[in-house]
Amino acid sequence: MDTKELLKKVRKIEIKTRRLSDHIFGGEYHSTFKGRGMTFSEVRQYQFGDDVRNIDWNVTARYNEPYIKVFEEERELTMMLMVDISGSELFGTDEQFKNEIVTEIAATLAFSATQNNDKIGLILFSDAIELYIPPKKGRSHVLRIIRELIEFKPKSKLTDISEALKFLSNVMKKKAIVFMLSDFITDDDYKQNLKIAAGRHDITGIRVYDKGEEEIPNLGMVQMQDEESGELVLVNTASKQVRTNYSKYYTEKVGFFKETFTKSGSGTIDCRVDESYVKKLLGYFKRR
Repeated sequence: MDTKELLKKVRKIEIKTRRLSDHIFGGEYHSTFKGRGMTFSEVRQYQFGDDVRNIDWNVTARYNEPYIKVFEEERELTMMLMVDISGSELFGTDEQFKNEIVTEIAATLAFSATQNNDKIGLILFSDAIELYIPPKKGRSHVLRIIRELIEFKPKSKLTDISEALKFLSNVMKKKAIVFMLSDFITDDDYKQNLKIAAGRHDITGIRVYDKGEEEIPNLGMVQMQDEESGELVLVNTASKQVRTNYSKYYTEKVGFFKETFTKSGSGTIDCRVDESYVKKLLGYFKRR
């Protein structure tokens, strides 16, 4: 993709997603995430009615009378976008591939954070960390993120969600609002690493999928290619057992995603390629 074509595509995505962000998500994002963090401000003498759990026992012992810690809402938050760029994202049976929808969702969230005067960072991952952009503010920073989402070429087509979560825990010491975008169809057991990361961060998994992935149609003998391994396989789709086994595998992976994220205290959103992700995101923000 040449520079002119890339800039045109970036501008097109900016116009669409910024409008969504400004008019739809701005208020919802603000009310959902603004001021969720608390930071220490000062200590003062205890007053009747104060929460005893906020007593600063060290200061109290020093002055021989009760003092409490005073906290204030953090006015600046950090959003981290974690985006799966493995081979399975290059799939679509409708007008768009999954990775195109992922880019639009990520851009919409990024502009919402910008409107909220928050920092935005990006982690692109396959079975390794392909790219890390530290959190910063501003439109030009968001446009850089969009450019990378459009044109970045991963070195690997495989997926390792655990590796991405370990990197997040290592690089982000301060609490962040984290959105992980993937189809979550992986044999990787990321349960423990998600639990660790969710203990510090506010994490939401956004599962982007295509209706054509949910089941294999009866088309007779078909040659299929695994987008992640590159392996070519001749599949007898007329076999009921083959279709049943695939459906079971797919259902198990989706179930693992939802159960694991829920048990860790994280949120989940399902976004099908041919459906409006606007309604899905807006509904999620309103429920929180």
